[in-house]
Amino acid sequence: MPKFNLLVILGLTASGKTKLAVQLARQFDGEILSADSRQVYRGLDIGSGKDLEEYEEIPYHLIDIVDPGYEFNIFDFQNAFFDAFEYIEKRKKLPVMAGGSALYVDSILNGYRLVPVPENVHLREQLALCTHEQLTNRLLQLKPNQHNTTDLLERERLVRAIEIAEGEKNNTSTVPDLPKLTPMVIGIHWERSVTRKRITQRLKFRLENGLIEEVEALYKQGVSWQTLEYYGLEYRLVAQYLQNQLSREYMFEKLNIAIHQFSKKQATWLRRLQKNGLHIHWVDGQEDTFKQSMTLIKERL
Repeated sequence: MPKFNLLVILGLTASGKTKLAVQLARQFDGEILSADSRQVYRGLDIGSGKDLEEYEEIPYHLIDIVDPGYEFNIFDFQNAFFDAFEYIEKRKKLPVMAGGSALYVDSILNGYRLVPVPENVHLREQLALCTHEQLTNRLLQLKPNQHNTTDLLERERLVRAIEIAEGEKNNTSTVPDLPKLTPMVIGIHWERSVTRKRITQRLKFRLENGLIEEVEALYKQGVSWQTLEYYGLEYRLVAQYLQNQLSREYMFEKLNIAIHQFSKKQATWLRRLQKNGLHIHWVDGQEDTFKQSMTLIKERL
């Protein structure tokens, strides 16, 4: 048996994380835990890159577990993750986490100590009178080191982040111990120029193979334009196109740029993880990532 109880596959968007995670899960009788903030939603398939056909016979978790519109958060994710983790371990399988969203992955690898925080109506009435700048300052006073900077950009998320921070500060209950993790982390590296090409090629493929129709169907099913904007990137810009706010050409151009920018932020986050002490075993994306990973894993057996 491996000398680790969690195998983690990291990499930039379009790096091939799912494919490698499936290969390794097959090799070690494992099951996959998705750490993607949009794959939890039913119906967000193409834009979130679920690629369910890649899993074949391999069981997966934390995909399609809530309906669009539900405000799934990091507390929900961490609870769902460790429930699934313990379920997999009890059956003597190897949990394989494919990530994913930086905050979600971080909450697992760094063991965030989170408490449930219900909606505080009185606090929300107070915050409604504040400007965006005042809300930002209040959150930064409560939590100077923000893990999720997107909370600073949208008013609703800012209010909820303050609510959570205040709730955590005033909470006196004991947070249950988290399962002990001994992770082995594998990162897929591509040359930057190759990553750019892969991102653009994948975006073109998705737009030509149902992404626009997926967003349109979600709207017709009752998912509001505002909610689609909240899901960001593909969903935000395709929604704007469907509302005739952008031409198709301009939508593609803006979306391509946005995904490249997102990829750069992912690279910054991965460097920060290493700087903070996480050991990432890198494999070359242009070579056989499974073969390289097996060589690294055998060193840990």
